[in-house]
Amino acid sequence: MQAVRQLVEEKPVVIFSKSNCCVSYSMRQLISSYGANPTVYELNEIPNGQELERALQSIGSNLTVPVVFIGQKLVGGADEVISLQVQGKLVQMLMEAGAIGLWNRTSASSQ
Repeated sequence: MQAVRQLVEEKPVVIFSKSNCCVSYSMRQLISSYGANPTVYELNEIPNGQELERALQSIGSNLTVPVVFIGQKLVGGADEVISLQVQGKLVQMLMEAGAIGLWNRTSASSQ
């Protein structure tokens, strides 16, 4: 767990992912579409990836990738991120974490 804490420390958005996971890619795209620049750790490409994956599973029941932290808080996986978006809470969380500045719904929807 300490290794996970160190990786999310002082970073507004962290995604633990696997390079071959299309859902992880979708979460990166969604979060980036609001102007955030998430830090992404590809668990299948880093030396301690298996250790980190076990640590992530121990803190979040049966979490699989992607595992998303916003503002150093565990949000969860894709279902939780999508739920926040549908509820209109994702942008606010990203702003509170300092991942994005002011967000203009009008300009974002015209892209």
